Amino acid sequence: MTKIQAHLFRQVLQAVVIIVGGLVMMALLAQGLSRTDLILENRQSALTYFYIVMLGSPQVVALLTPMAIFVGTAWALNRIHKDSEIVVAQAAGMTRWQVASPILRLGLLCAVLHLGVNLWGQPMAQRTMREAVAVARADLAAALIRPGQFTTNGERLTFYAREQVGGELRGVLISDMTDPDYPTDILARSAALVSVEGRPTLLLRDALSQQLDTNQQLSILEFDQYMFDLTEFMKEDAELILKASDKFLYELFFVDRKNYFENKEADTFLAEAHARLTTPLLNIVMALLAIVAILGGDFSRQGYGRRISYATGAAAFVLVVQLALQSAAADDPALNIAQWAVPLGVIGALSWIYFRRGRHIGRRATPGDSLLDSRREAIA
Repeated sequence: MTKIQAHLFRQVLQAVVIIVGGLVMMALLAQGLSRTDLILENRQSALTYFYIVMLGSPQVVALLTPMAIFVGTAWALNRIHKDSEIVVAQAAGMTRWQVASPILRLGLLCAVLHLGVNLWGQPMAQRTMREAVAVARADLAAALIRPGQFTTNGERLTFYAREQVGGELRGVLISDMTDPDYPTDILARSAALVSVEGRPTLLLRDALSQQLDTNQQLSILEFDQYMFDLTEFMKEDAELILKASDKFLYELFFVDRKNYFENKEADTFLAEAHARLTTPLLNIVMALLAIVAILGGDFSRQGYGRRISYATGAAAFVLVVQLALQSAAADDPALNIAQWAVPLGVIGALSWIYFRRGRHIGRRATPGDSLLDSRREAIA
């Protein structure tokens, strides 16, 4: 690239990075608010909370990058063009392609990165996040031990502790409904959560066990210490069902027909696979829209508000159409062709609009033309 092209590339890249960073932080904040139940209900650490939130960043980045490309490119080009830098470049003999190529290279680079996130980053992060959330929600100790509250684990176990002092629970009540015909209630002065051969166990001290026997007579037993095994009450580790967003590309295209769930969602997986491959093209579409909005007409020191507003509407329309096609393709696989046709068609149309006016950028004569000759050598 020439010096002016490198300058254009840096200016647009800086704007895109700032905008992508700002949008991603806002999106992660919104996503983080939806995960506060991990702390409030499952009593997980702040580190676990932020870890799970950050695992959602690849999907957020992939979703916001195309729009950020448009906003950043439009903002940077508008400022550069109003400062007459584009005018100087065209006066130095640069063609339309030479002026637009730094932005298109940036759009292509973002498309490649977007594709990498779609194919590898997103499914890996989504799988890890889903597993981390499942582990956090299956933490029986965190779910049960809430001093001053009655907590349940399904319909089989009810737990209450009056208070917690350090690692010791005081005033413990356990209602075991594993056998509904013969429920067991246990009262204990204190308890501690320990691990016995890798199994979570409550060590109850000064415990009193009450149970109805087969004759419906109340049986009462007293214990100095009683080991209450919690293994049976752990949430069953059901097979983790992966959604379309969690699967790699080959898993989306080659569905396991013997798996009922995957066979049922085969069309959804196929639509997701095509979306993974086509959405990176939107980065090029957005870059071209910004180029046409700013550089597609005559130079104006008053700005390009009208053209930018039209391009913004077109950008939003293209994004909505692409998302709608992905959703519709989940019900009608024939629409997967349209997922390719829309971005490729828009790229072709915008390229024709921008390059049809000829080799050099057309512009009106301005009073500043007398100053251009003195700046040509520094730019060429």
